[in-house]
Amino acid sequence: MRISSFIIALLFALGTYGLWALLNRPTPEMPWPSEVHGFAFSPYHADQSPLRNDFPSEAQITEDIALLAGKTRSIRTYSVAGTLSEIPRIAREHKMNVVLGAWLTRDPVIDAQEIEGTIALAKKHRNVKYVTVGNEMILRGEMKVQELSALLDRVRKAVKQPVSTAEPWNVWLAYPELAKHVDFLAVHILPYWEGMDVDLAVNHVFAVVERMKKEFPKKEIVVTEVGWPSDGRTRESAVASVSNEALFLRRFLHRAEKQGLVYFLMEAFDQPWKSDSLEGSVGSYWGVYNVERQQKFDFVQPIVRVPQWHRLAVISVILSIIMLAFFYRYSHSLKKRGNSFLALVVYGAATVMVWIVYDYLQQYLTLMSLLVGALLLLGMLGVFTILLIEALEWAEAHWFTARRRLLKPAASGVLPKVSIHVPAYNEPPAMLIETLDALARLDYPDFEVVVIDNNTQDEAIWRPVEQHCALLDRRFRFFHVDRLAGFKAGALNFAMKQTHPDAVIVAVIDSDYKVESGWLRDLVPAFANPAMAIVQAPQDYRDGQHSAFKAMCYAEYKGFFEIGMITRNERNAIIQHGTMTLVRRSVLDNLGGWAEWCITEDAELGLRIFAAGYEAAYLPQSYGRGLMPDTFIDYKKQRFRWVYGAMRIMRRHAEHLFTLGKTRLTAGQRYHFIAGWLPWMADSVNLIFNLAAIAWSLAMIWAPDRVDSPLLMFSVLPLSLFAFKLSKLVHLYTHRVKVNLRQTFAAAMAGLALSHTIGLAVIKGLLTSNEAFFRTPKMLQPSAFLLALNSVRQEMLLMLALCFCAAGVANIPDEIKGPDLTVWILVLLIQAVPYLAAVLVSFISAFPLSAKLLGSGDEAVSAPVDVKRV
Repeated sequence: MRISSFIIALLFALGTYGLWALLNRPTPEMPWPSEVHGFAFSPYHADQSPLRNDFPSEAQITEDIALLAGKTRSIRTYSVAGTLSEIPRIAREHKMNVVLGAWLTRDPVIDAQEIEGTIALAKKHRNVKYVTVGNEMILRGEMKVQELSALLDRVRKAVKQPVSTAEPWNVWLAYPELAKHVDFLAVHILPYWEGMDVDLAVNHVFAVVERMKKEFPKKEIVVTEVGWPSDGRTRESAVASVSNEALFLRRFLHRAEKQGLVYFLMEAFDQPWKSDSLEGSVGSYWGVYNVERQQKFDFVQPIVRVPQWHRLAVISVILSIIMLAFFYRYSHSLKKRGNSFLALVVYGAATVMVWIVYDYLQQYLTLMSLLVGALLLLGMLGVFTILLIEALEWAEAHWFTARRRLLKPAASGVLPKVSIHVPAYNEPPAMLIETLDALARLDYPDFEVVVIDNNTQDEAIWRPVEQHCALLDRRFRFFHVDRLAGFKAGALNFAMKQTHPDAVIVAVIDSDYKVESGWLRDLVPAFANPAMAIVQAPQDYRDGQHSAFKAMCYAEYKGFFEIGMITRNERNAIIQHGTMTLVRRSVLDNLGGWAEWCITEDAELGLRIFAAGYEAAYLPQSYGRGLMPDTFIDYKKQRFRWVYGAMRIMRRHAEHLFTLGKTRLTAGQRYHFIAGWLPWMADSVNLIFNLAAIAWSLAMIWAPDRVDSPLLMFSVLPLSLFAFKLSKLVHLYTHRVKVNLRQTFAAAMAGLALSHTIGLAVIKGLLTSNEAFFRTPKMLQPSAFLLALNSVRQEMLLMLALCFCAAGVANIPDEIKGPDLTVWILVLLIQAVPYLAAVLVSFISAFPLSAKLLGSGDEAVSAPVDVKRV
């Protein structure tokens, strides 16, 4: 690592540690009092739930009350079922008072048992100071005021203690007649549920208390629930966190003690079972102590958002240094700005990753949440991996000092015999004849052309080509072969058998390519290096000006050949593509020729050549131009073939790519082959994510009280990656590819339109082996409207499903809405963008819109690459 790189890494390490410190500045607050007035008390442990009638043992209840003894004067209970009936006795033994609660349901038998049990306990135990009948029954709509009033009157006649029912403050104000049937008002004031910022919450509580006193001057006000959750969904401005819980409670207790308020903190212990109730996941996190009975926050010291932040900061820095060391070791040509950019991304990603993992592990995890969490964490790692890959390519494409391996046209050199192979299947004869005429004009002393027409059934198609070859000089030979297996590779292997014995170099071009005369003379001298096995020129096109659709395709293709191939070339890791390529014949023979099992035989051969220890060179200058797909469905099928073939290559050559010591591939070659295909694999994961997002959103719409939106930290990740990749594309296309913003937008749109196709191809490529070779048709008429519609049936359905889900989630009741929900809606809409792009591009391909709409003329799509610039 260079000194400058070390200094950059060190500076960002200090900055990262400083950021953690800044975000966790201590907030001084008044200390917790030695004794609080009361706690809401539910003694259920992690594996227990009243929903299953699974009650804590007497020993567990005793331990819990003993833990609270000396810390509170009173506890409030909610039910007398099962072992909970022992609470007043155990509390008396620890000198605690009890607000005894009867839990009501719509079941008359259960309600009668609760009421009779409550009356009996109230008569038996002198430490029962208050009695509550029902909890939030009116709020949940489970009883009418008249029904509840009758039950309250019955209990008031039976016991000596003051009797009430517990409801939120707004319910008491909405139903003031209920106050005539109680001796005091048991009021819940929970600012979190009202979406209130924590800094305003304490003032709100006491303002409500004053209002209740004015509205009910003859009734005692007892705040039977007041608190803040330590985790869960954000509701409007209310953020659930440990630090906010500590902040709210310590501020509240200081004022409550000064004003002599009778209150019960919500609650003593976390209750994980509540995640299955109407409260959702946030219901689990209202305790001052967690479910393991550990104090969540410090009662005296200044409040810190993440008490373990020092440790997390160190972990972030260590992870970042490890990743940066890898990047800096293999990125020797980066300028300081490039190294700084990488450091910014790496340190930022590591910090966010550490924080997400930490935050997630603070939750109570069930088997299902563990499974979902594991999948989300894997997805997070995938997002960060793609982010770092994109960042490295961005840095190396823009902030480089020099191109060490970039091939330049040779002025002179040895010019051995070249055999040019032109495979063809069912190609328009006029187009193929143009290709042959261009080859005839090559400025090269010794070459031959072998044309192989394989499996074309219509003789009227291949006969004119055969006759034209006969008119050309003897260097041109034509072969028509029926029932030739092995796709394009089969045709190329057949051509190898017909190749002149003196040929040293084999060249391959597609049947639609018109080459320039200097192609061989400029590139063949590179083979003077005995280790050189492949010399590659870009795949380029000549019909980008014919329509807006083709201009979009052309803009999308350019990124790979003017950015990706150039950065890969620096590590001798280019992708060989089966046109405008030159291969050393002896290497091709020694490796067994072209792979007939693979529909992307060109990339497969390139990987085998690298694995054998040979070199390849790339010259980013166009020497030949072909024709692009005429319709969107052809464009999709072409990309499907490329991706499907890549996945099969990865499966077949996994030993070379993933097993150390089994190959001569360098670390850089391994990196580029794997990293180059990972974004395609990300599209397959994205497809699965979208299907899961639709299912999750439908569940949210169906049961918004029970199914939360995904946590904000997970929702932000796909949005961040989308924004990062879009920023990279705009920057590199405008600065390196040198196209205008309209062409940049066109490239982005065309690339997004292929996302679904790529995702399907990855899944099929990893699971199947029998997809047929697809030849990209040339010179077809533009697709009709119905064909354009039919080409994107799946994309349109997914787009509509995601938009429907976004609309449905947006209509969830206002009291449940918050930032998590808003971001999730944005995620759904962003995820619909690639499908919308597919629909738009398909329809653009159906109409003869001018390429000039993108600022593309003939000169814009045909200009050669400036080698000095790249």
